[in-house]
Amino acid sequence: MVLASNVDRWLWWDWIGRNTDLIWSSLREHIILTVFAVGFGLIIALPIGIAAARWRWLYAPSLAVTGVLYTIPSLAAFALLLPVTGLSRTTALIPLTSYTLLILVRNVVEGLDGVPSDIKDAADGMGYSRFRRLTRIELPLAVPAIMAGIRIATVTVIGLAAVAGLLAIPSLGNLIYIGQNRPIRTAITVGIVLSVALAVVADLLLSTAQRLLTPWARSRAAR
Repeated sequence: MVLASNVDRWLWWDWIGRNTDLIWSSLREHIILTVFAVGFGLIIALPIGIAAARWRWLYAPSLAVTGVLYTIPSLAAFALLLPVTGLSRTTALIPLTSYTLLILVRNVVEGLDGVPSDIKDAADGMGYSRFRRLTRIELPLAVPAIMAGIRIATVTVIGLAAVAGLLAIPSLGNLIYIGQNRPIRTAITVGIVLSVALAVVADLLLSTAQRLLTPWARSRAAR
């Protein structure tokens, strides 16, 4: 029998011990949602950003479309997809991916715009084709801006994926959903704490990856 006093506690270790499988599966699904959403978002946003940086007339329409997608309330987006895709990972992935596009497209364009013109001129003078200049010079120099966008998109997705759990879609938000409906306050605590911890760890890992990918930035900072 569960005592009311235990149910009302914000940290009930016995409940955590008996539900470790649920907690770990929710954390795993949250990580999968985040990785897939940001990964798919980057696959979509990178060519759009490159095209918008080269053909400027594409930039405003790209921001307009991705901006509209970004303003759709997450709970409404998940609910609209439920009749079509059900309580599945796809229901969460489609809106979460769309929320990354505005951030990523904008940062890709800003990163490419930030490449000094004299460097591009030097590459042209050395006989680089447009494609080779893009892949060997422009994109590597745009990495800091692109990585900054990825970091923002990742933290955003981690927060919004928790909202998906309120509709019983597997994620850390599902723990919050359970905590509200049973109610068991400890489930809410675990869901919130792990969501915050995941966002912090992900940002630290991406920050480390950015430093490894841009050794020239470290050298410049050390001078």
